[in-house]
Amino acid sequence: MSVESQSHSPSRSRSDGVIHDLGYQGYDGPRLGRRQIVTALAWHSFRSAFGFGRGAKAKILPVIALVVLLLPAVISAFAMAQGQPRMVSYDAYSAQLRVLVMAIFIAVQAPELVSRDLRSRVLPLYFSRPMRAADYPLAKFIAFTGACLVMMEVPLLVLYGGSVANVHGGSAVWAQTRALIPGLLIGLMWAVVLAAIGLFLASLTGRRGYASGLIAIFFLLTFSLAEILLQVQSTQPFAKGPGGPPVPTADLAEKVSGLFSPFTLLDGVRQWLGGMWYPDQSLNVQPPGGFGAVYAVVLVAVVALCLAGLVARYRKAAQ
Repeated sequence: MSVESQSHSPSRSRSDGVIHDLGYQGYDGPRLGRRQIVTALAWHSFRSAFGFGRGAKAKILPVIALVVLLLPAVISAFAMAQGQPRMVSYDAYSAQLRVLVMAIFIAVQAPELVSRDLRSRVLPLYFSRPMRAADYPLAKFIAFTGACLVMMEVPLLVLYGGSVANVHGGSAVWAQTRALIPGLLIGLMWAVVLAAIGLFLASLTGRRGYASGLIAIFFLLTFSLAEILLQVQSTQPFAKGPGGPPVPTADLAEKVSGLFSPFTLLDGVRQWLGGMWYPDQSLNVQPPGGFGAVYAVVLVAVVALCLAGLVARYRKAAQ
């Protein structure tokens, strides 16, 4: 029998099987658990919200959005250097500008965090690790809240730095610090609410374009509706405040009109918690008084429903 025929005989093939050593080595290091997985996913998602790890094009919008939000703080610092008072407040920092910039930022960046994974159908791979059903949306929510917090708080810190640099005396610095703290808390409230709503809306579709359009339409349409209703209802005269300047009064219809948009809800809760009404900075929401508790309940309900919907969406997508 020839050598060639021997090499191709079935018995020869079965008895001469070879295992090739490709150089793979076993892993004997520590096995990270659920907490580390969630932390790594949240950090990766936070970086993705600002375009880190991707090309320069992905960083353009976050940078522009942050620069635009910084402009009032920078202008106020220059004005204070010329002897003028601080131009913007901490708790109602350029509210109209915030609404526009944050609506665009969330509409573009929220789908980047969730829509890509939905469309590529990689969620079963995530859940093959020691993760619970709520861990993935929790990591995304923490990451996007952090990203929104950067957009909200960095301008306030710049405004604070410019204000402190232009005042003299410990009492003046302390006054600026006391004014900053409520502003930071209001910024945190904005970040939590907007991140929850944006991620939930983005999770409804795996197509980024559709998700961005849905978020933009929701934010801008509801805000426009609330503002129109508030302007129509704003026919009550100003009432003289006790020992202070005139303050606007609002009837029940005007107060209810502020419930139609997350942004007006946020401003109503801000005033209910003790924030001032600024004619040139606040939205058209008038001081809600005792009705502010309704604003707070509705706001909490909206966040809870969005987070519950987000978890339910990913439980279904992971199956």
